[in-house]
Amino acid sequence: MTAAAEPLLQATALRKSYGRTPALDGADLTVRAGEVVAVMGPSGSGKSTLLHCLAGIVQADSGRVCYRGRDLTAMSDAERSALRRTDFGFVFQFGQLVPELTCLENVAMPARLAGTRRRAAEAQAAEWLARLEVGEIAGKRPGEVSGGQGQRVAVARALVGSPRVVFADEPTGALDSLNGERVMRLLTDAAHDTGAAVVLVTHEPRVAAYSDREIVVRDGKSRDLEQVS
Repeated sequence: MTAAAEPLLQATALRKSYGRTPALDGADLTVRAGEVVAVMGPSGSGKSTLLHCLAGIVQADSGRVCYRGRDLTAMSDAERSALRRTDFGFVFQFGQLVPELTCLENVAMPARLAGTRRRAAEAQAAEWLARLEVGEIAGKRPGEVSGGQGQRVAVARALVGSPRVVFADEPTGALDSLNGERVMRLLTDAAHDTGAAVVLVTHEPRVAAYSDREIVVRDGKSRDLEQVS
């Protein structure tokens, strides 16, 4: 295997239970730089828990998550939080934008938290809003824009810090099919242009079609469709 093909992010034998309910039961997943991986499965299958473990938001009960050769499961909470600020971007189903801030300020927030000065951060944010075709709503607040526009703002916010991995949890789940297709096209095109990997959780085949590879999670176990004959 060449160095370029080495895993960027790798989960091995992850197990996670909530009380007596198992969410993951030995799940594995490998993501390489620049790759879009769709994690599919029915509701309650464990796919969102897998994403949260990969991002260091949730600690698995056992197993290992490695990012660029570093063991996330051995890091402190502060180290994982720092990694999420610098290397990871997030897009959630309902955007989770801060309602009191303008769209420009929402997108600039990750750069501001990373220490970038306000003017420079907002300049970067404006560039990403334009790239995601919503530059005209920079001064509006989330409650003043459509669902499709808000979700493109969320994508811009995820990408503004030049992350190595973008985690997208049902990013089109609250959108109609037309807006969902537009968001996915813009997200995957931008990720490919910047070299970011995308871990995409979805239950919709039309959304998974934008990925390079599909992983199916069922009953807490994962299966790579690329390896199934």
